[in-house]
Amino acid sequence: MGTAETSFLVTGGSGFVGTWVLRLLLSKGAQVAVYDVQANRRRWDRVLGADAQRVSFFQGDLVDRARLDQVCEEVGVTHVVHLGALLTPACQEDPWLACQVNVLGSVGVFELVRQREQIQGLAYASSLAVHGPPPDDPSPVGVEDTFAPSFYGVYKRSVELIANQYWKHYGLTSFGLRPHVVYGPERDQGLTAAPSLAARAVAEDRGCEINYTGPAGYDYVEDVALALVRGATESPPGAHVVDLPGDEVTPEAIRDLLVELEPSAAGRITVSGPAIPSNAPPERRLIQRLFPDWERVALRAGMTRTLEFYGWVNQSESQR
Repeated sequence: MGTAETSFLVTGGSGFVGTWVLRLLLSKGAQVAVYDVQANRRRWDRVLGADAQRVSFFQGDLVDRARLDQVCEEVGVTHVVHLGALLTPACQEDPWLACQVNVLGSVGVFELVRQREQIQGLAYASSLAVHGPPPDDPSPVGVEDTFAPSFYGVYKRSVELIANQYWKHYGLTSFGLRPHVVYGPERDQGLTAAPSLAARAVAEDRGCEINYTGPAGYDYVEDVALALVRGATESPPGAHVVDLPGDEVTPEAIRDLLVELEPSAAGRITVSGPAIPSNAPPERRLIQRLFPDWERVALRAGMTRTLEFYGWVNQSESQR
């Protein structure tokens, strides 16, 4: 990635994944601007350190196209990582608002890129939540091969379809990433934040409950950030949507891993609650299709990094 003339706009850059995208971009020397409804300076200070001062923040709403265009003009954007969206709980609580943000806001971003020739790449966050089990009572008009179990999943699938239309009609290249459960330092919101919160609790010698059950794929946040940056800078022509090859485990397995890493946590991490949707895709579209050299951070390594972020020291190593 060329750095001297590279200027990234990160929508939703105050969020969990967005902050780690900023960290990666800043480490590469890129110019970075964030467009979001509010800044999260405390999170940036914790994850970015002194580099947080290099982030240009612009407050605005995704559906405010004039404001978004103004920011793009001021910054001289060459690449976009689009992460601005409401998560599952907020989508279920207010589908109307979430549709405006997640769908209309995304169309605004695609229009921004379409109308500006200097923007060379666009990556956006989709989700394996676009998938789900077939409905018990299928619609009489029929459905496609995707059965999103939530408004969040429906809106993410809509953006994928919209991206395909922008490629078909305007030749606009895009990269959509479908992670499943994203975990790591500073994950504190959303339906599946509990494993990340449990790792923090272990590092801080506290107890925690993982409040759901059932197997899922787990993707470390630095993998997600790297995939998005590579997608924005290295994608070949087309409207691409890919999955990450995360570890597929249960919350009980995560609990056991944390206890293995820190034996004093035994009995302090509990698991209970409803099963989350499996979101199993009918066909995997792994990121290796675009980037054959892709190497993932395994769950054990990702959880270790998360513990260390919060000050945990491996006792067995420190006593050697």
